[in-house]
Parts: sequence; C-alpha cells; structure tokens
Amino acid sequence: MSSVEITKDTYLQWYESMLLMRKFEEKAGQLYGQQKIRGFCHLYIGQEAVVAGAISAMKKGDSMITTYRDHAHAIALGLEPKKVMAELYGKVTGCSKGKGGSMHMFSKEHHFYGGHAIVGGQIPLGAGIAFAEKYKGTDHVNICYMGDGAVRQGALNETFNMAMLWKLPVIFVCENNGYAMGTSVARTTNMVDIYKIGLGFDMPCAPVNGMDPAEVHTAMDEAIQRARNGEGPTFLEIRTYRYKGHSMSDPAKYRTKEELESYKAKDPIELVKHTILEKKYADEAWIEEIGQKVKDIVDDAVKFAEESPFPESHELYEDVYVDADYPFIRS
Repeated sequence: MSSVEITKDTYLQWYESMLLMRKFEEKAGQLYGQQKIRGFCHLYIGQEAVVAGAISAMKKGDSMITTYRDHAHAIALGLEPKKVMAELYGKVTGCSKGKGGSMHMFSKEHHFYGGHAIVGGQIPLGAGIAFAEKYKGTDHVNICYMGDGAVRQGALNETFNMAMLWKLPVIFVCENNGYAMGTSVARTTNMVDIYKIGLGFDMPCAPVNGMDPAEVHTAMDEAIQRARNGEGPTFLEIRTYRYKGHSMSDPAKYRTKEELESYKAKDPIELVKHTILEKKYADEAWIEEIGQKVKDIVDDAVKFAEESPFPESHELYEDVYVDADYPFIRS
C-alpha cells in the first residue's frame, strides 16, 4: 500500500489543526481558573504535533485511544470543539453527556475510544480494538497512546506479547513529555530510551521527534502501512514536551525556566508557520484569517457550553449497563 504524501495542503491543515488544539486548551485553562470547569484537567499545550502528524497519516475508519490528556485527540479526529467544551463543563450536550468530563472524551462516530483515567488501562484496549479489526477482515488500524509513566505497567508487557504473537494492526505510541506527573524519566528507569522496550518483543520500534509533525507523520505512515499489510504492531517513542504542569493543580516547580524556554524555541506551531511562509504555501493574511477562524470556533464552543443544561438527576441511572440481548445465555 502506498504511503501518504506530505503536501502543501498537509502543512496548511497542520497549522489550522494545531492552532485550534492550542487555543482550545489555553481557553480551557482560563475557564478552569474561573471554576467554570471542575475536577481534573490535563492540558496538551506543546504536544500538538504528536496528534497532527498522526492524523495526516491515517485514513477514515482508523481509530485512536489515549490517556486522560485527551482533548486534542478528540478534536483532531473531527469531534466538534463545542461538544468537547460542553463535556469539560459537565453539560448534557457534551460528547459523553457530561458524565465523563475532561478525562473521558468519547465518540464512536469518529472512532475515538477514550480518554482513560487508569494509567496504562487503555493499552490492552487498543490491542483489543485492533484484534476486532483483524477479526472482521478490515484494513483499519488503531493508534494507542500512552504516557512515559504508563510504560512501567505490567499490562504493557502482556499486551505487547499478544500483539506481536497475533500480528495485530496497532501502533503503540509513547508520548514521552519527560515527566510522569512530576517525576522525570531519568528518575524512574535506567533505560531512558523508552522505545527500546519494543526490542524485547522483536517489535519494530523507534524514537521520533515529536516537536515536528512532518517527522511524526513519516514515522506513523511507515508504521501504519506495515500494520495494514498484516505485519503487526510498532512501538514509537515520540519525544515531546508539555508547557504546562501535569494537570491544572501542578505548578511544575520541578523543572527550570531554561528547560521550558528551550522547548518553546522549537514550538511545533511556529515551525509549521515558518515553513508555510518560507515555501509560500500561504501569506500572513492567511495566517491572520486562520487565527480569527480558530478564535471564533473556540468562542462558539464556550458559548455553547455556557448555554447548555446540566444533566437531569435521572441520568445518574442511565448508561450504567449495556442494554443488549444475548441469545446464547440461558436462564
């Protein structure tokens, strides 16, 4: 199967998509400070290229599953920002009916299967989704994201073993942003090259620069084509950085300002913007137009969330169990 080429349109889409992720998250942080958003809230600011580069290498029908840092993944897959914002507000118009909040975004329509709060809990689920696709005879793949802290979970080793044994069409992606909550990777392992975990399973694996969507796209494209061809999983350690703390309650005092600024100097949105202008894919007027478009989308999302109702009390008892008929079960 042919690879997905990077074109002028790819760069234009990357810029708009990443800018929307960034501005949405900045607004979410602001609203959290105003107590409009409650509970937990984990922002994706700085990591946008990891999702943007993956989306451009995927095709319709491919799926994603990820951690509780999930707003950007949902939006990038096409879930309306207003439904994501309403979910953050806990409103009934949210993508999970206001019952999931920040950590449990979900959209069957867009093949986005969460948002999972249990660290590493989504890893075997990603393999399960891939198993289902193989069982049904499709050529769809699943992209299964995890953080650098989750790779210490035993579920990863069990899942990697089965995924390789059954050659499942899944790409395991470690979004290595350097810190598991506030603990640096170097303090949790003697092997800081996380991608090498794949070597123990003979799984194709590699490190990727997560601050450049073009490099993410290239690595993801190769892995996706391998999965579509029936050659099984890949493990990518995509090295990125979050500009904010682990969550809104984290002041991130465990890192220096110099470290933060060194990553901001490699900001993925600015990198793509520079390429667009340098190659004359678009001009400053287009950049301003997209900026206004994104602002309007985010403002509309906030308005929608503000005006939407909270769930009624009876919703507590709905969506708890699956309403299904299993004819093979006998009383």
